[in-house]
Amino acid sequence: MFVSIQNLQITAERLQSKVIEPYNKTSNQTAMLARLQQTCDLIRRMGRIFHLTKRLRSQLQGGAKEITKAAQSLSEADYFLEGIDLDGIDIVQEDLAFLREAKNDVKLQAEDMLERGIDTQNQSLVGAALQVFFNLQLLQPQVLQVVQKAIERLQEDTSNALDVAHLTQQVSVSGLKGPGKASIPVAGNSAPFRAALWTNTERVTDNVYRAFCKIRHLEKVLVKKKDPVTHTYFMQELRKNGHEDILKAFWESVTDMLSKELTKASNDSTFLKQAFEGEYPKLLSLFNDLWKRLMNLESPQATRAEVSSLSEDLQADSEQSWCLTGEGHSSPEDMLWTTLKPFENAYLSRSLSRLLDAVNIATSTTTRDTPTREDMDGILRVIASELKVASVDEKLCRTVAKNVVQTIHHLCSRCEHLVAMDGADVTQVIGPPTAAQQCNGTVVHLLHHFTGGINDYLGSSNLSSDATSAIRNSLQYIDGVMTNAIQPLLDSIADSIEAIILTMHNENFAQPATEKTATPDAPCSLYMRELQQFLSRCRADYFALFPSCDVVTKRIQHLASRTIELFVRHASLVRPLGDGGKMRLAADFAQMEMALAPLCQHVGDLGRSYKLLRSFRPLLFQTPQHLAQSPQLGDTVPYSLVLHFLFAKAPTEMRSPYETASWSRTRYSKWLDQHPSEKERLVLIRGALDAYVQSVKQRNGKEFAPIYPVMNELLQKAMKHEKC
Repeated sequence: MFVSIQNLQITAERLQSKVIEPYNKTSNQTAMLARLQQTCDLIRRMGRIFHLTKRLRSQLQGGAKEITKAAQSLSEADYFLEGIDLDGIDIVQEDLAFLREAKNDVKLQAEDMLERGIDTQNQSLVGAALQVFFNLQLLQPQVLQVVQKAIERLQEDTSNALDVAHLTQQVSVSGLKGPGKASIPVAGNSAPFRAALWTNTERVTDNVYRAFCKIRHLEKVLVKKKDPVTHTYFMQELRKNGHEDILKAFWESVTDMLSKELTKASNDSTFLKQAFEGEYPKLLSLFNDLWKRLMNLESPQATRAEVSSLSEDLQADSEQSWCLTGEGHSSPEDMLWTTLKPFENAYLSRSLSRLLDAVNIATSTTTRDTPTREDMDGILRVIASELKVASVDEKLCRTVAKNVVQTIHHLCSRCEHLVAMDGADVTQVIGPPTAAQQCNGTVVHLLHHFTGGINDYLGSSNLSSDATSAIRNSLQYIDGVMTNAIQPLLDSIADSIEAIILTMHNENFAQPATEKTATPDAPCSLYMRELQQFLSRCRADYFALFPSCDVVTKRIQHLASRTIELFVRHASLVRPLGDGGKMRLAADFAQMEMALAPLCQHVGDLGRSYKLLRSFRPLLFQTPQHLAQSPQLGDTVPYSLVLHFLFAKAPTEMRSPYETASWSRTRYSKWLDQHPSEKERLVLIRGALDAYVQSVKQRNGKEFAPIYPVMNELLQKAMKHEKC
């Protein structure tokens, strides 16, 4: 075994001696070939660099016209220098130093060209500079550097413009008029200081506008310009690294900077804080002007005819990114207004305080005294002042209008505490007006004066339709307070009217016709004369407390309609009714129109109630058959009313609905008020007729009263009409 192993080792050593020498020789020759190839590549690159250096020297002598070609040569030189180290090769060191110096020089020239092109809005200069940076592979960092420098310059200018020390120095310099004229200004105590602040703030907006125009111009060239060799648009090159919209990024940075600088300035100086918050509309006006100028810039669409479809798509994407809104995004306009939000909130809070203070002063809760017209004029002046100042901006105006609405609600709440709603001194209608009734009248007068002042201002102002509508709609709350102030008295008057009308049932309407009652000038009843006197006294004593306005007029007209309703209702319930009674009742109908004169100048304005009054009077003299066929039934004269009247023509054993229910006329009248539905009334009347039928059957009567078939037929017709 041992001998075999030794033989194997000897054989391996013999083979190794035969292989190792050829391997070492081959390895050395391969290494020499590789070094020879590297040397050839190095010489080739050096030769190319010598050539590029020579060409570059010539191009640099051409100045700005050849700068893009020089950048291309530098780009080629960088390509040939990539991955190799030429340190220690003396022959090329001079050229390498020249290339480094030339690259730095070309970059500086391109930066200057780009700055001048942006400042002068020269697309050719900007395009050439961008081409240089593209060739030098510096496009992205250089564009971002331009944007960043613009933001930093804006921040520095804004910080200086809003710095109290700079403002003080600015006022001091401008105030030097000659020897002995210098003074030390105190921030906030001089008009020049305030004027300097607003001048500087306006300068800030001007700087923002100019910077925006520059960046917008830069983006426009990036969208249009493409490399003539690779045909790559510069904007595409930026998007490869995630920089899709430099204008949007710039605007986000600018608005964020403005927000921080304005907040810092207001925190550092109480005067600036008071100026920006107290005179916020002026600050908002400056920013409004800035936004309007930005919106009036030349539309990018104007250049689309000059570019290819790909550039057009890039421009469309850029615009979409700039205007991008929705969930997770804010519009550029919203970004701008967000910078002013703290000052807007403070201003609106102060504005609301001024408005509410005016109401609180006018309607002091320490006394029960009602405010004066001068107090209302003071509130109106404050409202007009706040709306006028806020009219510089539609959104601000709408918000201040909401404050005005809140102020009107507060005024209504304060006036409600002044209004007496219950008690005998509010509802009495026997003697002269009480102090409580006079107070309510004064409150209604003042609220009417206030409403008129608001409407006059809205009619002469240039407020937006939204703000005007919001304020006008809030006036309905004032109408509600005015209604609450007058309604208790009107309800009491209505109760007294019904009490007077109820006395008609105490009079005798069963007498036959006489020569006196048969004349057209038949005397009216005693209750009617009492009603006329009462309504005339109400006009003189109570209605005179209130102004002649729509709210009061409508409530009084409603009272007049209620009077007609009660009168016709109880006239239909009168029984027995003789021919003489009909004539006197007809005279009462005629006198009712005269009685209503104190309530409304034109009784015809009462509409349906007046038609009922005029239509029911002729029915007094018609037979039951004619009544049942009258064309006025249903629409003008309710069926239930005619059926009530037909009970007066029926025999006594056919009892009226209220008699069947064992009610008084007063209770029945209240039931009718509580059940305005014609269906419910007809059902009750049907019960009365059914009770009559049962009574006839119980006494074994052989026939019904002649009027029963007429009433039953009319009832069926009415039930069908009302779909009972």
